[in-house]
Amino acid sequence: MEGVYRFLLTPRWWGINVFVLLAIPFCVFMGSWQLSRFEDRVDDHRTATEQAASGHEHAARPLDSMLPVDKSTSGRRVTASGRYAGQLLVPDRELDGKRGFYVLALLRTDSGKALPVVRGWLPGTADPAKAPAPPAGEVTVTGALQASETPGDNGVSAQGGLPAGQTAAISSASLVNLVPDRLYDAWITLDKGDSGMKAVPASAPGGTGLDLKAFQNLGYTGEWFVFAGFVVFMWFRLLRREIEFQRDAALGLVPEEPDREPVPSG
Repeated sequence: MEGVYRFLLTPRWWGINVFVLLAIPFCVFMGSWQLSRFEDRVDDHRTATEQAASGHEHAARPLDSMLPVDKSTSGRRVTASGRYAGQLLVPDRELDGKRGFYVLALLRTDSGKALPVVRGWLPGTADPAKAPAPPAGEVTVTGALQASETPGDNGVSAQGGLPAGQTAAISSASLVNLVPDRLYDAWITLDKGDSGMKAVPASAPGGTGLDLKAFQNLGYTGEWFVFAGFVVFMWFRLLRREIEFQRDAALGLVPEEPDREPVPSG
């Protein structure tokens, strides 16, 4: 290089150039990785939603053969046998745009463990008088397998202090103090609503939805690409300022700064 561009060979500009050459590929790589994470979540959401919607097309399998619940088994149809031993209500649940509550019965299986079974949904405020009593005697139920709910996810309430006989979330952690039996870390929603109640459709497993984490990945993607553009912008800005300074110094328009290297004479 000749003239004003010789400053690019100075140690200070070697450091700037190396930083830029390393920073831009790193930002592009991180942005691409975050974008791939977002796309993976979109694919997981689509797959999980399709699986939850098409679960009724598969033949029902015994409950124990489909545990533990994961992305591959959530929404699949299972069967279990036992006797109903108690019933709870799950308030503030929406179905078809209306507020209501789930009727949740505990099926005590031959293993001695209780399986939470959502028998159906009813409109209005949760009221034990509105909920039909569970069938007596030995029963066999068929429904979609679901993972334990987590309060705060997918609209699940984290409300506490509910009246006796109610629970905010359907999970072993929430039910352990309400049910005397050992509990399955899973629950099912019946294919057909029991005693005239509306059936509750299966939902996609947790961690597969387009939730805050998914859109955080998308936001981070934009941030990394913006930073890469900012690095390029600042490099050109510094370059232009340096060129202007070198030209002015060569013309004697500005005094040379002590910490700058002398400009080689042409």
